[in-house]
Amino acid sequence: MENKLLPSYIKKENGELWLTEDERENLKISYRIKEIIYSEKSPFQHVMILDSYDFGRMLVLDGVVQTTSIDGHIYNEMISHVPLSLHPSPKKVLIIGGGDCGAAREVTKYAEVEEIHLVEIDELVVRACKEHLPEVSGNLSDPRVQYIYKDGVQFIKDHVNTYDVIIIDSSDPIGPAQVLFEYDFYKSVHRALKDDGLMVCQSQSPIFHMNVLKQTYANIRQLFPHVHVYTATVPTYPGGLWSFTIGAKIPVSFERLETFDKEAKYVNKEVLKHCFSLPQFMKDQLI
Repeated sequence: MENKLLPSYIKKENGELWLTEDERENLKISYRIKEIIYSEKSPFQHVMILDSYDFGRMLVLDGVVQTTSIDGHIYNEMISHVPLSLHPSPKKVLIIGGGDCGAAREVTKYAEVEEIHLVEIDELVVRACKEHLPEVSGNLSDPRVQYIYKDGVQFIKDHVNTYDVIIIDSSDPIGPAQVLFEYDFYKSVHRALKDDGLMVCQSQSPIFHMNVLKQTYANIRQLFPHVHVYTATVPTYPGGLWSFTIGAKIPVSFERLETFDKEAKYVNKEVLKHCFSLPQFMKDQLI
């Protein structure tokens, strides 16, 4: 790819390619890139698969790193195995977003799950990840996975009492993804869940985005009688410490986490048990 065709967030310096992600006004994160594997503009965003030196291949949307070969499994395992381990009988699962297929790949490890609906607005993301990012997607081909290329916000409005577990695997709350963090969307999620259903969403960095976490927690708490926040360490994401928020219609049994027996690289019984133990600064902000 010639320099003149490079997007503004990729620059060539001293013969080497660098991706610079503008995380905040005061923070830029740069990655040295070996090679641009894939680069296409969809109707929604610029989709790239880059091969980096430290993080391996990575999915980059509009200049923002979404997942990488080296640590994508941490995020995908935590956003999937925690809710599926807590639900007594997950048979029908909805994933909103998750175009890298990593979360869906983890959900397929549950034999009791009969249907997995992956609703991703941008088909190009799925195609790129299945072809060029197999470390995350696993080139997913499980027949239980149904790909639905629609706006998740509109899709979920048409469903009532349908799903056991809903996983909201959204990108950062900017641009089209912003509505996935709003009260009205969570209200639709609540309606789409069965009476014993539960949902989980990624709720950003407690270090850099506490306002997003607090707002997410408050919105979900208005709708669900049982709300729980847990964390994981994902090196790619700014701050490293990342949060997830669960909303459940009925009380969850944390003893179920002790029976976890799936093959995983990050998650085990001990991680599941302790991920709900929050640092004091998070407790202080969420109480």
